[in-house]
Amino acid sequence: MADHPAPSPRHPGQGPGKLAEKRPPRGGALPHARGRYPGRSSYAAIDLGTNNCRLLIARPSADGFIVIDAFSRIVRLGEGLAATGRISDAAIDRAIAALSVCSDKLRRRHVTLARSVATEACRRAENGAAFIDRVYNETGIALEIISSEEEARLAVLGCHILLEPGDGPAMVFDIGGGSTELVLVDSTGPVPEILDWMSVPWGVVSLTETVAIDADDAASRTSGYAEMRARVSESFAPFAKRLPRVDPATTRLLGTSGTVTTLASLHLELPAYDRSAVDGLIVPSSSMRAISTRLANMSPDERAELPTIGRERGQLVVAGCAILESILDIWPTERLGVADRGIREGILRALMANDPRHRPS
Repeated sequence: MADHPAPSPRHPGQGPGKLAEKRPPRGGALPHARGRYPGRSSYAAIDLGTNNCRLLIARPSADGFIVIDAFSRIVRLGEGLAATGRISDAAIDRAIAALSVCSDKLRRRHVTLARSVATEACRRAENGAAFIDRVYNETGIALEIISSEEEARLAVLGCHILLEPGDGPAMVFDIGGGSTELVLVDSTGPVPEILDWMSVPWGVVSLTETVAIDADDAASRTSGYAEMRARVSESFAPFAKRLPRVDPATTRLLGTSGTVTTLASLHLELPAYDRSAVDGLIVPSSSMRAISTRLANMSPDERAELPTIGRERGQLVVAGCAILESILDIWPTERLGVADRGIREGILRALMANDPRHRPS
């Protein structure tokens, strides 16, 4: 096993925060597009994570927004980061190729206001700032390296509408490629209030690269999964101590990540991934645990044969399962809500809410 100490978790000091209070940074408007297409304002959100590059372009509507274009590509930006502390040249090339596609879509869709964010890989990499500069020079996209707190805020803003009704605090989590955010919210008002949160630098990429597993040996897979669980649980421990005691029968939990959507598709036994079937689904937590155990015991080839996983995701999903089970340990609940939405939707909602030109149609 790789002998790395558990990274220090990050969490704020005391004090709640309203999701709607923070405005997006200045400079997000695209000057060439401002005012040229009256009545056709479109907004864009780019989320460059440790594993994926995602774009969403939308126009306002009476009850939110309508997506007019989207793009997603696995770029593996954090590949090798745990060992070297740097974003590799190959990862940079993959990310810039994907962001070039995004840049072209921004132009073709006449985007008037955009926000582009980068998360854990760029926060941790010693060459993160240089990478941001190169992206701007080659694509024209001004990436903003956001804090883990802002990442958590945007994720909640993007998916909280899918929280089940109920009393008491609820938990929202986002399992990313390089980090996991846990957010305790009070959802009694129209906009959730953040009561407490924590971010730990364990995501599906960072955890996979830190815990070495002989994938062809069943005993190694079992011990490796146990070590993943132990590392994540250790990082969650300070947050777990601050959490209120809850009744699993009434506790609410909502997850946004490729891990939970993938496991939900396996729960439904879908022949291919279907966002309309997964987004907003409520799944028994016992089913998610059972699927996690089954995946952890499979060989990579066996996981790759599952229709909604494939080989590339199959290499990372076990780490996601370990993180998910550790979350269920500290916030026990009988049901888990699944969201195929998050940071990008949160960015779009904030852009539209704070743009004085926005008039819902």
